Amino acid sequence: MKRIFATLIAFVVALPAWAEIEIKEVTSPGGITAWLVEDHSIPFTALELRFRGGTSLDDPGKRGAIYLMSGLIEEGAGDMDARTYARELESLAASFSYNASDDSVSISAQFLTENRDDVISLLRTTIHEPRFDEDAVERVKAQILSGLRSDQTDPNDIAGRSFARMAYGDHPYGSEGKGTIENVSALTRDDVVTAYDNVFAKDRLYVGAVGDITAEELGVLLDTLLADLPETGKPIPGRAEVNITGGVSVIEFDTPQSVALFGHAGIDRDDPDFFAAFILNHILGGGGFESRLMQEVREKRGLTYGVATYLVPKDLASVYLGSVSSANDRIADAVAVIRDEWARAASDGVTQKELDDAKTYLTGAYPLRFDGNGQIAGIMVGMQMENLPIDYIATRNDKVNAVTLEEVNRVASELLDPDGLHFTVVGKPEGLETTN
Repeated sequence: MKRIFATLIAFVVALPAWAEIEIKEVTSPGGITAWLVEDHSIPFTALELRFRGGTSLDDPGKRGAIYLMSGLIEEGAGDMDARTYARELESLAASFSYNASDDSVSISAQFLTENRDDVISLLRTTIHEPRFDEDAVERVKAQILSGLRSDQTDPNDIAGRSFARMAYGDHPYGSEGKGTIENVSALTRDDVVTAYDNVFAKDRLYVGAVGDITAEELGVLLDTLLADLPETGKPIPGRAEVNITGGVSVIEFDTPQSVALFGHAGIDRDDPDFFAAFILNHILGGGGFESRLMQEVREKRGLTYGVATYLVPKDLASVYLGSVSSANDRIADAVAVIRDEWARAASDGVTQKELDDAKTYLTGAYPLRFDGNGQIAGIMVGMQMENLPIDYIATRNDKVNAVTLEEVNRVASELLDPDGLHFTVVGKPEGLETTN
């Protein structure tokens, strides 16, 4: 059975999904809304459940509880301990996965049509009757603590934590969603139960389904699975105030190569100028070897193996970030070049050729995202959470192509802030020191 399931997954990944995606909005008899793409070519379905709020819903002093809880969901449910639960899931040739981020907790399920009822029964037990056994709590805590200890010696993690504290302060975004060694060590089963109650509620639920299931069948499935959830969970925090000032922060760390995370305030996903900013970022630092920063920092000067930038529009704040690493005696030069290129793009904008090339790449690469039922289900849930229209997949490339050179260059002058660009550098950088 497992071999058949794996074969079906491989086949689904190979489907030419881009051309056939037709999304329906489904409302169950009990009032739960989902987006559905029907595909009856093979007896297989992917289901994505996502709950807004994520690790930002941790109670004060309990940082890491939601992340811990998400790791415990699969460690037994109902009358099944962790081992019995794992055997039951395997016998059904199904796959469940769980993830917690700053803004959401997600549950992904993939299953064969012939086992749908049994799989949904198991998933319902998973969601409604998690055991959170003490031995499982201690085992998963130990795994998380091991990872946190490893993070303490990772320059990239050190830079990320420091930059987040500076950018977001006391907001949940300002601390690591996995928690600290001190916080996680002190978490109890009661904290895990509270975290569960904070997250799982219908007022923050989004659902996507793709595969061998009709709208009517999905409606029944949704009520069976989710109708008994509480109506409301813990209130989601307010927006974070982004407090990034220009300059450099150096964190001494014994390593031959320094790592730098840099950025300033960004742009929200629902901003009318988002697509112009999206294209601008591709040209400046998001376009791989063809981006300006890669050309200037790596290709022309050999200061790094890689430099990249990315827009980060979270639910409660938006920043524009980038990262680079270089030898300790060369990182100062890399920082200077990046700042210069930031200033040049802000003042001079981009060229028509750069814009045309970026559009060609971004529109051509977009269909590659739809490489399987699970991927499509996740994309649909993301669309709902971002309040995008149901026809967004069909119209997205038109929005990219509609951006003009004048719009990109206006956004470059408004968004890019070379004086406000802050570099958090971890290592022993020569020629750099903390400036604020």
